[in-house]
Amino acid sequence: MWRTALLAQRGHLMCWVPVCLGLGIGLYFALLTEPGPGVWITVALAVAALFFVSRALDIAVRPLCLGLAIAGAGFLLAGVETRRVADPILGFRYYGPIEGRLVHIDQSASEAVRLTLDRVRLDRMEPARTPGRVRVSLHGDQPAAPFLPGEKLILTGHLSPPAGPAEPGGFDFRRFAWFAGLGAIGYTQTPVLVLSDAAGDWGLAVFDLRMRISAAIQSNLPGDPGAFAAALIIGDRSGMSAESQQVLRDSNLYHVVSISGLHMGMLTSFIFMIVRVGLSLWPAVALRLSVKKIAAVAALLVGAVYLAMSGGDVATERSYIMVAVMLTAILLDRQALSLRGLAIAAIIIMVMHPHAMMGPGFQMSFAATAALVVAFRAIRGKALGPRWMRSGVTLVLSSVVAGCASAPFAAVHFNQISHYGLIANLLAVPAMGTIIMPAAVVAGLVSPFGLAPQALWVAGLGLRWTLFVAETVAGWEGATSHVKTPMPFVLPLLALSLLWCILWRGPARWGALVGVAAAGLLWVQTTRPTILVAQSGGVIGVLDTTTRTLSSATGDTFTTGVWLENDGAGRDDVPALMAETALSPTPRTLTRIGPWQILHLRGKSALATLSGCDGADVLISNQETAGQRPCLVVDAGLLRRTGSLAINLGQDDSLIITTAAQVAGQRPWHGPMRDQPALTLRPRADVIAASDPVSQSP
Repeated sequence: MWRTALLAQRGHLMCWVPVCLGLGIGLYFALLTEPGPGVWITVALAVAALFFVSRALDIAVRPLCLGLAIAGAGFLLAGVETRRVADPILGFRYYGPIEGRLVHIDQSASEAVRLTLDRVRLDRMEPARTPGRVRVSLHGDQPAAPFLPGEKLILTGHLSPPAGPAEPGGFDFRRFAWFAGLGAIGYTQTPVLVLSDAAGDWGLAVFDLRMRISAAIQSNLPGDPGAFAAALIIGDRSGMSAESQQVLRDSNLYHVVSISGLHMGMLTSFIFMIVRVGLSLWPAVALRLSVKKIAAVAALLVGAVYLAMSGGDVATERSYIMVAVMLTAILLDRQALSLRGLAIAAIIIMVMHPHAMMGPGFQMSFAATAALVVAFRAIRGKALGPRWMRSGVTLVLSSVVAGCASAPFAAVHFNQISHYGLIANLLAVPAMGTIIMPAAVVAGLVSPFGLAPQALWVAGLGLRWTLFVAETVAGWEGATSHVKTPMPFVLPLLALSLLWCILWRGPARWGALVGVAAAGLLWVQTTRPTILVAQSGGVIGVLDTTTRTLSSATGDTFTTGVWLENDGAGRDDVPALMAETALSPTPRTLTRIGPWQILHLRGKSALATLSGCDGADVLISNQETAGQRPCLVVDAGLLRRTGSLAINLGQDDSLIITTAAQVAGQRPWHGPMRDQPALTLRPRADVIAASDPVSQSP
């Protein structure tokens, strides 16, 4: 019976290749330590052996052997990419002169302009230890004239290593920074000076052109519509206000800001349509050549130009690859939209950028596209109502299917569900395809004749409508709800179950519903840490039933905001919760968990006046302590090694302290390896004592 089930999969095995690759990539990123040379040699030999041995196996089990080999190949690809992008990471807090070439400009969540510099030089630092790229946020008074790409800049600023997770098991920005090439991040409050003019470089010339186009767009379309247009057309989101971005998120329309499959698909579809229709009206060409294939080539070329002009980041590259696979299928007289074509696109992206698989963009876009392929394959040949209704029915169906498929991934990564996202997309997305993208293409074509402002005015109508829809829908009562961050294995279980349901042939596919149900049950039963401690030691957060109270409403606001969002609070509610749930206005906070008393102190003065531990079992401070104390001491020195902490009560009333470093492990993007102490307190009647305040573990 099992042999029959395996044989039934033949002819559809291509779609399992990216799944196997993804398993290997996911395994690599799940490791707590970086594999040594012996592991890499063993895996490489095993992959080669499995490919060789598979030829001698029964035809039914051969795909299982090949699947293991492909998973091993994914593991190797992830390791190769990690080493390929390796660059020094700053190992300490730096303040002083920073010199580098400007290669990117964007905007932080607080709307501060951020400059990314390469060819970095830091005072009294060897080139071998200096990060290749740093990112600096601009505060204070800065030059009014914009900086030009390629200019060598000099400034005085603060730099730090990329920050670790806000809580154990949380999003690790250090991994993102590693693959983005960022070895340090920081800020400056002094003016940035231009040391030398821009030098010739093709990549920077494209960036410079992008910035000039963005400036021209925003000068013709002032305000949020112009900033929105710059984000859609050339991927420059630095001009968008935080308010407009938030209403787009709350209405589930933020996907239109990031250049993705929607934009690339609409642009290439528009080019494909006008070229095909235009050539079809030319009998001499239409009767001799395949105008459909000519249109596909034209769409491919325009898509490539759009990829370059939009900045060429991983999300846009992924979108172009997906579109290129579909257009290539047209050139080869194959079905343009199919699971096989989607699998090819996924394979290409995983081979080029294995780490992209771990990001929400990859997961959401492929989930939505796969669901659309399956849904439209199921209704192929069926009437969707009268002819005049079919376009509308198709749009509704597409929005429902894509929204439902991507919603679980959005909820896991962003802790938010938009309840009226379908309505917002039905009202706004048609404007993208019928007004905004065509007008943007026309603006590009007529710009040499000085007619771009008129075309951009037309695009502005659609942009204003989209922003109006976003603001209106986001303002409705109950527009969004928020969920807790689930346990780490919930999303992989959910994704694999859905893939099994889509790809497996035969009745066993419905067994995937058990996995989906299990993922949902585990998500609902997820418990949050009772106490969280920021890496700085300046703030702790104590969970009481459903509300987390903070020791301070002003310190480490980014970290505490992440805690509250992971607890299930809305982003708009976070500032109010911070202000309303402060445990104590003084630098001293005493709390209890089970039989244990935990004392949190902020500042040197509070620590200086403390005698011993004042009866507490655990002392947490944002300062470094000296000497021995009759309790477990968690001070600034320890927290620099461990990262943030989660404190929970064990079944035997033991105090279990989980560190971010324990959960994340020791990987290349974490910097130099450091010994990690075990932090667990067992109930005992006498006073807890230890000789070493850094490594004590009673």
